[in-house]
Amino acid sequence: MKIAITGATGFVGSRLVERLQSEGHSVVVLTRSIDHGRRVFPDTAFPHVELVGYSPLESGDWQTDVLSGCDGVVNLAGAPISERWSDEHKQAIMDSRKIGTEKLVEALAKATPKPQVWINASAIGYYGTSETAIFDETSTPIEDDFLSRVCQAWEAAAQPVKSYGTRLVILRFGIVLGMGGAVAKMLTPFRMFAGGPIGSGRQWFSWIHRDDLVSLIMQALQDSSMDGIYNGTAPNPVRMGEFCKILGKVLNRPSWLPVPDFVLETILGDGAQVVLEGQQVLPKRTEGSGFTYQYTLVKNALEEIV
Repeated sequence: MKIAITGATGFVGSRLVERLQSEGHSVVVLTRSIDHGRRVFPDTAFPHVELVGYSPLESGDWQTDVLSGCDGVVNLAGAPISERWSDEHKQAIMDSRKIGTEKLVEALAKATPKPQVWINASAIGYYGTSETAIFDETSTPIEDDFLSRVCQAWEAAAQPVKSYGTRLVILRFGIVLGMGGAVAKMLTPFRMFAGGPIGSGRQWFSWIHRDDLVSLIMQALQDSSMDGIYNGTAPNPVRMGEFCKILGKVLNRPSWLPVPDFVLETILGDGAQVVLEGQQVLPKRTEGSGFTYQYTLVKNALEEIV
C-alpha cells in the first residue's frame, strides 16, 4: 500500500511509519518541516518514506496532488494536550484538529484516484469523564466539556470523506503507553522513590499499548469490513491508584506518595483534567472486529515498556 500520514513524527505516528515500512508499504509523510521530518526519518533508514511539506491550517498548492494515488490516509495530527492550557493553546488544540482535518479533506476532494480508506484519530475524551459510567462505541457524551467538544468537532470534520466513496474509520484513542508519552513523565518520581497515585487514585485509566494501537490502525487500513467508530483502548481499564501500584511493582519502587491535584494543576492548568479525571471505556466494537490484543493487562504492558 501507499499511505499518507499526518502527525507521522509523533509518538504513535513514528511507530506506525516504522511498521508500514517493515511490511513493505510506502509512506507519504505530510509535515510542516521537511528538516524535522528528515531527522526523524533519515533516508538511509527509511528509503520508502517520502516527505511532503504542507500547511495544515491553510488551503494551497500542497492539496493538489498530495493524496492522489494513495491507498489510505491516516490523520493523526493535533497540538499536544499534555501542556498547560492557556487560551491560545486551547485554540491550537481545537484548530489543529478541526481545521487541520477540514483542509486535508479538501485535498481528498482534489485527489485522483482517491484513497480507499481514511483513518481519523479521536480520543476517549469524547465521552466526558465519570467514576461510575461505562462507555463503549455506542455511548454519547455525558457532559459538555472542552475535550469532548474538540473530539466531536474533530470527528465531524472527517465525515465528508464518505461522500467521496472513501471508507471512514474513527479510532478514539485511550492513554497510549510506550517508552515516551504518559509513562515517561511518571517514571522519574517513581525512580526517585517518590511515586504514587495521582489525584484521588479512583479515576479510571483507560489505556492501550502503543504497539497494539499501531496494529489496530494497520487492521483498519486493510480490513474493508471496518467502518465507523472504534475505541482504541485495551479491554481491561484500571483505576489510577491500581495503575500506579502496578507501575511501582514493575519498577521495584514504592507507590505511596500521592501527587496532589494542585501540583498537576499548577503545571498543566486545565490540561490536568486528562489525568485527574477519567472514564471507563470498553472496546466492544474493536473486539467484535476480530482484533487480537498483544497486551490486555496493564502489568504486561508496563513490563514490556520499562
